Amino acid sequence: MRASVLIVSRNRREELLKTLNILHASLDPALHEIRVFLDGCTDTSHELMGLMPRIKWETSEIPLGASKSRSILYKKALGKILYGFDDDAHPLQENFIEITEELFNQNPGVGIIGYKEIKGQLQSRSFSKENVTAKKQNLLVKDFLGCGFAIKKSVYDSTRGFPEWIDIYGEEICLALEALSAGYDIMFTHEVMVHHRKDMQSRKDSGANLFRFEKQLKNTFFFYLVYYPLPLMFKKLLKLYLHNFTKYAVRNPAYFRSFLSATVISALGIKDILRYRKPINEKELKKFSQLPNPDY
Repeated sequence: MRASVLIVSRNRREELLKTLNILHASLDPALHEIRVFLDGCTDTSHELMGLMPRIKWETSEIPLGASKSRSILYKKALGKILYGFDDDAHPLQENFIEITEELFNQNPGVGIIGYKEIKGQLQSRSFSKENVTAKKQNLLVKDFLGCGFAIKKSVYDSTRGFPEWIDIYGEEICLALEALSAGYDIMFTHEVMVHHRKDMQSRKDSGANLFRFEKQLKNTFFFYLVYYPLPLMFKKLLKLYLHNFTKYAVRNPAYFRSFLSATVISALGIKDILRYRKPINEKELKKFSQLPNPDY
């Protein structure tokens, strides 16, 4: 099996259906598989299992979170290269698999390739794939976006994979750091673009930004607890809380409540998270810190 396309979805039936229909047109079932994890869905997403029997489905009756669901799904993938997409995201290049394989062949030290994210609607006349990719160089980076990326299965298997101790937001950087520590590079490219069809204003109005703030604060706390040696860990944690308190919590009562909630949850979770502690040496962390972020 050359490729496994892997998607986790929760209560977004129509977005998932649109993504799967687009992917079907680009994939050869003799060479490529699609696996979908329905994470505690309470809508009609399960109906798609009967409509699309070619897809390999996994389900959980209770929500596990994106990271734990990915951890389960990715272990079962058979492809030499694993392609991850959000349920509301799809590649704009139909030959994204061939492009990705060529990039891996040209860059044997690269273990993960992150794709350029295009957010929102594509109704602007100024948008064109050619303009986005013009004069853009591939870049070695420290992280990747979960809405669209590829990772060699051998590289994924050399790490602990997506962390089960994170629910959502922050799982990508854990996998990225472990891959870098194992000696692999991460490349960001514009040669494959992913249309992430999220409605930014709708998410803001629904309180998604506040939800994300709380999750990211908690999960960044756990990230430092798992991967950073003493005393660097304490320095990072102090900086994390000072930054989020002064920039967000003191300026907005809702963010202040989320700040307190994340702090309490983090403190209560320390004992469980310490089971996963595996500090990275400072030389590798320095290399990690000096790498640029992707072109978000």
